[in-house]
Amino acid sequence: MMHYHILTLFPEMVLSGLCTSILGRAINHGYLTIEATNIRDFSTDKHRHVDDYPYGGGAGMVMQPDPIYKAYGSVEEKILSEGRKKPRVIYMSPQGQVFHQGLAKELAKEEDLVFLCGHYEGVDERILEEIVTDTMSIGDYVLTGGELPAMVMIDAISRMVPGVLPNEASGEFESFYDNLLEYPQYTRPVEYHGRKVPDVLLSGHHANIEKWRREKSIERTLKWRPDLLPGARLSKKEQEYLKQLIENEKQESFSGEEKGC
Repeated sequence: MMHYHILTLFPEMVLSGLCTSILGRAINHGYLTIEATNIRDFSTDKHRHVDDYPYGGGAGMVMQPDPIYKAYGSVEEKILSEGRKKPRVIYMSPQGQVFHQGLAKELAKEEDLVFLCGHYEGVDERILEEIVTDTMSIGDYVLTGGELPAMVMIDAISRMVPGVLPNEASGEFESFYDNLLEYPQYTRPVEYHGRKVPDVLLSGHHANIEKWRREKSIERTLKWRPDLLPGARLSKKEQEYLKQLIENEKQESFSGEEKGC
C-alpha cells in the first residue's frame, strides 16, 4: 500500500482532484491512502498567517518555516507510530529535478511519500534544508503553487503501484515503456471518416501485431521525442529498423534540398 501525505494551504483542491476515477477506486480497494494536511492549521498567528516579507526586500511573500515544520512533524509522528520508516519529502519547485517515468517507478516502491506544496514567492530555505529529501519539477515553467505538480506526480506514481490499475500490465505498456512512446490505438468502428483500422490489428496474429506496435512506437519516438532513443531497449532487428528510418529521413531531407525553391 502507498500512503500519500500532502502539506498544502488548499487541501480541498488536492483531495477533490485525486479521490476520483482510478485513484478513487484504488483508495476504496485499499491500495492507496491520500491525506492532505492544512499548513495553516499549524500557524500560531491569530489570523492564521503562514507567510511574511522576505529578508533583503523583494516582491511577494515567503512561507514561514515553523507552520510547515509543525505540519510535517504531525505527519511524521503518525507514520512512525504506525511502524513505518521516515518518509521521503518532495518539494515541488521549477528548480528541482525534472520528474519522469523512471522516477515514478522508483517512488512507487516507497510506503510513504510527503509532498510539500509551496505558494507565494516560495518557502523559507531553512525548512527545505531541514525536512526535504527531494526537490522535483514537472517542467520548465512556473505555477501559482505546488498542488498541481503534486497531483500530476501522484497520478503517475500511483499507476506503478501494484493493484491500482485493473490490468497489471497496462501501467508498463504505455508511453515511455522501454523509453519509447506508445503505439497508435484503435477501437470500433473499423472505418471512420474514410480511415480504416490497420489490417494487422484485425488479423488475430499476435506476433505480427506486437511487431507492428513496436515499429510504430519506434517511429513515433523518432518523430516526436528522439531524445528518448539513446535509452531505448531495442532488439537487434529493432535497431536495424531504427537505422533504416533515420537513413530514410536523411534521404528525404537531401532530396528536398536538391529541389530548392
